[in-house]
Amino acid sequence: MIRSALARLACAATLACAALLAACDSSPRTPFKGIDVTGAPMGGELRLTDHNGKPRTLADFRGKIVAITFGYTQCPDVCPTTLSDWNKALKLLGQDASRVQMLFVTVDPKRDKPELLKEYVPAFNPTFLGLYGSEADTHKVEQDFKVYAQEKPTTPGHYIMEHDARTYVFDANGKVRLVEAPGTAPDAIASDLRLLLNG
Repeated sequence: MIRSALARLACAATLACAALLAACDSSPRTPFKGIDVTGAPMGGELRLTDHNGKPRTLADFRGKIVAITFGYTQCPDVCPTTLSDWNKALKLLGQDASRVQMLFVTVDPKRDKPELLKEYVPAFNPTFLGLYGSEADTHKVEQDFKVYAQEKPTTPGHYIMEHDARTYVFDANGKVRLVEAPGTAPDAIASDLRLLLNG
C-alpha cells in the first residue's frame, strides 16, 4: 500500500515536470543570440557629447543599428575586450559595417575627458564614438538604461568603477531590440546585427 502511494506520488511528480517542460517549450523562440528585449522601457534620448565635442542623441543615428556600451578608459579588462569584440564583429559584416554605430558611454566623467576618449575609443575602430557628460547627465543616462555604475575606492585617492558591461542594441528606427552580454563571440554579434540589418 505504501509502495502504491509512493508510485502514485512519483508518477504525479513526473507528470508535473513534464507539464513544466512543455510550458517552457511553448515559449516564443527568438532567432537572436543575444537577449531579445524588444519593447522594453529602456534607453531614453541619450543626451551626451561625443569625443569630438558634438552634442549627440540617439536620433542622430536614425537609419543605423546603434550599439551602446558603458565603461571607462581605465577599465582593466571587460571594456577593451568588448570594444575589440565589436570591432571584430563589424569586420565580419563587410560593407554593412557602415550601417552600424558603436557608442561607448563613459561611466567615469571625472577622469574620462574628451581628449582621453578621443584617443582611447577610436583606437579600437575609427568609427566608434566615445560619449561623455556631466555627472548629472551621466547619471540620468545610467538610470534610463538601468545601468549600475559606482566608484569603488582602492588605495587612497584612487578608485575603480564597478559597472554593468552589457551592450544595448537599437534598430534603425531607434527601438531597443537586444542586450548582448560581455564576452559574446564576434560571430554571434555579427549574426544578430545581420538579422537587424535585414529585418
